[in-house]
Amino acid sequence: MLRQFTCIMCPMGCSLEAEVFSEGRVEKVTGNNCKRGKEYAVREVTNPVRNIASSVLVEDGELPLASVRLNAPIPKKDIFSVMAEIRKIKVTAPVSIGQIVLQDVLGTGSDVIITKNVKRKAEEL
Repeated sequence: MLRQFTCIMCPMGCSLEAEVFSEGRVEKVTGNNCKRGKEYAVREVTNPVRNIASSVLVEDGELPLASVRLNAPIPKKDIFSVMAEIRKIKVTAPVSIGQIVLQDVLGTGSDVIITKNVKRKAEEL
């Protein structure tokens, strides 16, 4: 079976074709202009992973949301479950870049980390 991909490893966006056996083993990859394209196609067939960027609610912050991301990619099949966990997160200001708000989300080995500083809301007089 032939599977087609557009490589995302560099700006070239090579059109890849992977020849895949029924047991999921990749026999041959064509269309790649570099080694990374072949590695990408094999990974997409055998163990596709993704990274997530989202936001979480911030209580008492100058902003209502803080951006977050995963510090390591997770299996593609876990995206919706991990997003459900991220939607449950509520932090209290101040928060800072690099702060872990959820460690080892769903046992994936990936942490959810803050990517935007949010200060505490100034007290009203």
